[in-house]
Amino acid sequence: MSTGTSTASGRRTAAALPPPPAGGASAARPQTAVSVRTDAPEAACDAYVTAHPDASNYHRPGWLRVVRKAFGHRTCYLTAEANCAIVGVLPLVIFKSLLFGRSVVSMPFFNYGGVLADTPEIERALLDRAIAETTAAKGSHLELRHDRQHFPDLAAKRHKVAMNLALAPTADAQWERLDRKVRNQVRKAEKSRLVAAHGGRELLPAFYDVFARNMRDLGTPVYGDRFFEQVVAAFPTSTRVFVITLDGKPVAASIVCWHGGTIEVPWASALREYNLLCPNVLLYWQMLAFATNGGFRTFDFGRSTPGEGTFHFKKQWGAVPTELVWEYWTAPGHSVPDLSPKNPKFEAAIRLWQQLPVAVATTLGPVIVRNIP
Repeated sequence: MSTGTSTASGRRTAAALPPPPAGGASAARPQTAVSVRTDAPEAACDAYVTAHPDASNYHRPGWLRVVRKAFGHRTCYLTAEANCAIVGVLPLVIFKSLLFGRSVVSMPFFNYGGVLADTPEIERALLDRAIAETTAAKGSHLELRHDRQHFPDLAAKRHKVAMNLALAPTADAQWERLDRKVRNQVRKAEKSRLVAAHGGRELLPAFYDVFARNMRDLGTPVYGDRFFEQVVAAFPTSTRVFVITLDGKPVAASIVCWHGGTIEVPWASALREYNLLCPNVLLYWQMLAFATNGGFRTFDFGRSTPGEGTFHFKKQWGAVPTELVWEYWTAPGHSVPDLSPKNPKFEAAIRLWQQLPVAVATTLGPVIVRNIP
């Protein structure tokens, strides 16, 4: 599998695409007007995202295909265009659940998404269309996941941060930057018969064994293995699976994805009973070494809640917190949702879930979690 990177040029370039069909609403508008459509060619959308300096991995239309195939949700990829060129995009997922209600999110299951556009006016045009899509779906709210506030008139949550590390040019230089305690834990892990490997979909069963067990222990419904299979199948040249084993048994595992100069670890887990051997530390060092050898500039450790255990774990590697801003439009009579595990309404359910056998939790989890963005 290739470890090469494709970096954005830093220059905002509109992606050319075929004009909408003659006679459409946008055909009668002046050439400089911005129109929003849902049927732009995927190649043109990908070209726009690749060239845009503010794009995240999850602005790529292929991620909506992953969500559709893995969870069965209806999706909508909005594109703003002017002069027959794309000037903004907004991927949307429409949720319809008896348990959690109806809503629209960009992007659910991931840390980033939201509007990506050339100007604030184009951002507003995409927001207006997204609100219209939410209203048509009878949704209670629209959620946009950003790394800054785009719309001051919308409600916003700032309860999470992204943890990012600027990478050294080589693995040796990255090693020298590590805290002494972290280096000692890596050495301990390497002396504890732990074996590290990375590869493609052939390692997904080992990853899922660890991930499903860890999610049960946390009291959180687990994604189905089909979800991860779809991720690796959709992006075989920009994903990698890492596994740490002890005498052949998987004890820690992760999946990394990359886009441009950033490599991210959205999913990582380790079995608690092996903590003394430091498999999680070895796992993260293997990912960092892979990232530096691949020429990436930034390692994204994923989102955390400030002050909690995962926050401090990531901070010890040198990661710096960056505020995440999730913005909300709510329909009349509705308020900003709270699906956080910290919500007291879910405490009893979490305790019950932690007591389930792993096989039962793994069977029931995907049915529930598909509707929790």
